[in-house]
Amino acid sequence: MNATRKEHILFLTGKLAEKRLQRVLESMQPAEFTFEVRNIGVSVAALMTAQMLLRRLSALEGVNRIMVPGLCRGDLAEVDAHIGLPVGRGPEDLKDIPAFFGRAGKVPDLSKHDVRIFAEITDAPFITVPQILTRAARYITDGADVIDIGCLPDTPFPHLEETVTALHDTGYRVSIDSFEDDDLLRGGRAGADYLLSLKKSTLWIADEVPSVPVLIPEPHTDMRALYETIAEFRKRDRPFIVDSILDPIHFGFADSLVRYHELRREYPEVEIMMGIGNLTELTEADTTGINAILFGIISELRITNVLTTEVSPHARSAVREADRARRIMFAAREEGSLPKGLDNSLLTTHARRPFPYSAEEIGEMAAEVRDPSYRVMVSAQGIHVYNRDGILVAEDPFDLFPRLDLLQDDAPHAFYMGVELARARIAWQLGKRYRQDEELEWGAAVAPARDKEKEKMSQSAHTLKGKATGKSEYQAAGSTLQAARKKRKKKT
Repeated sequence: MNATRKEHILFLTGKLAEKRLQRVLESMQPAEFTFEVRNIGVSVAALMTAQMLLRRLSALEGVNRIMVPGLCRGDLAEVDAHIGLPVGRGPEDLKDIPAFFGRAGKVPDLSKHDVRIFAEITDAPFITVPQILTRAARYITDGADVIDIGCLPDTPFPHLEETVTALHDTGYRVSIDSFEDDDLLRGGRAGADYLLSLKKSTLWIADEVPSVPVLIPEPHTDMRALYETIAEFRKRDRPFIVDSILDPIHFGFADSLVRYHELRREYPEVEIMMGIGNLTELTEADTTGINAILFGIISELRITNVLTTEVSPHARSAVREADRARRIMFAAREEGSLPKGLDNSLLTTHARRPFPYSAEEIGEMAAEVRDPSYRVMVSAQGIHVYNRDGILVAEDPFDLFPRLDLLQDDAPHAFYMGVELARARIAWQLGKRYRQDEELEWGAAVAPARDKEKEKMSQSAHTLKGKATGKSEYQAAGSTLQAARKKRKKKT
């Protein structure tokens, strides 16, 4: 019987990376696939676009799949349809290909989750309905499923009903968050989908409105009272959510985690909510790490509702982080794996593999360069700048700049290199990935740039670099670093 034929993958790349890609793929053999490396006709792989592939792809006999660099821009589905073969993005750096194929060459599926995010607008009584809608739109874009309207004790909220109506008209689900009975009643009668929160003494409110209540213990840490509330509300045969309340560190945090565990053990099927603001808001630490740990707990306990806030400036990306965390933890749980190697959105200040190339490897690449264009790379030893004239290495851009001859008397090019060297310095200090002509990646802490914004940044970089060469025409979808020509000697 003939052995099953291995999948044959065509790897597309640019001229500068062709040999290195070939070596990486050869180092992985024997593998579950055979391969061919093809230079698509660009100098740098990141310049590759979907439209370019449509024009240049041919001779595909025997190919089962095509892999393009992770930085390739454009709609690859159009290429799929045109050539009749699956076309996918690989990792952004070719050094990550072995790890990528360690997952069978598949990009982790982060489209699924089982946690509903309630994003609270805590100052709703003090801002206008249009301002509430603007805030809500941002939260929804960042991943929120429900807009939670926060009410404050002894604080008038005359536009509460108008707020609920406006949010519903926009297509959003709404919850009312208050300890005041009147606020909950008004919100429920206005059509709020959820009420946060009802206690045993206020269950009567649920009989007045159809909103789904979140049940909490009364008094605060009394689990027996919470169980009695659950039993009482079950008689109504209506949906509900339970929250045993997460407390801040040194004010009952560990005990509150035990209560959530106990609640899940006692009620395996009940919907549970965890309000995570008492950790993200009240701990002076980066919220990405806090969210990672909390959502690990949330995933293990099958908690399906989370209330988060963005009150403190240091928690200003909490909704976006919660969205990424719920997806990462869900994917890891479904795979039966650690939450590692799936997505780097929760790595904001550091990278798992910050320096893919050693100083020796960068030196080997520099030795192959035959043009004056400056390349910038980072290794554990520092910042490397090289062109055909040699390579410079330093930890501080101020030590490099006086030795970059092509920048002297060329303000635009010097400005461009200043930006790149500053990024390289930050990447080296923090232990982050650096790629020339690309923004540093800050994970979920920063909203991802749109394609148009990336295009604008590329155009700006090209313009600054091209003035000295006289090549000011911008080529869409990126540009390589064009070094300024040495200034002509002044006439004597």
